Amino acid sequence: METVATKELTINRTFDASRELIWRAWTDPEFFKRWWGPKDFTTPYARIDFRLGGKYLNCMRSPDGKDYWSTGVYKEIVPKEKIVCTDSFSDNMGNVISAALYSMNPDFPPEMQITVKFEDVEGKTRLTIVHEGLPETEKEMCAQGWNESLDKLEKLLTPTSET
Repeated sequence: METVATKELTINRTFDASRELIWRAWTDPEFFKRWWGPKDFTTPYARIDFRLGGKYLNCMRSPDGKDYWSTGVYKEIVPKEKIVCTDSFSDNMGNVISAALYSMNPDFPPEMQITVKFEDVEGKTRLTIVHEGLPETEKEMCAQGWNESLDKLEKLLTPTSET
């Protein structure tokens, strides 16, 4: 069996919003559905059983209508400070599947880990995401997806001026 080089991806973003609001964006399924997924993707389904050992199940829908499901288990929760969960491709029932079934790189491991930290910084909230276990060849694509999702969150949190 060939060893696949994996890498952790770290994303830092500061939001002009309270830590409580950013925390809610990650823990409230209706809020989560409004920003999750890369540019032009939607999230028609999000179930979040937010407790230690609880599971999440999300669906991202591409602009051409293809659904990509993911699931995971919450391994650590420090309220308004830290979330650690597993991350896996899944079917719509939450069963872990190979990324290859979504025509993606089969080198994705069956389970990865995501750590999200929330910090107050000068009246704003710094979010740090560490995605561990990614195949080295997919790091750039995943960084783009994370950043596009966070762009959507930032836009959602930015009040618009109506004229």
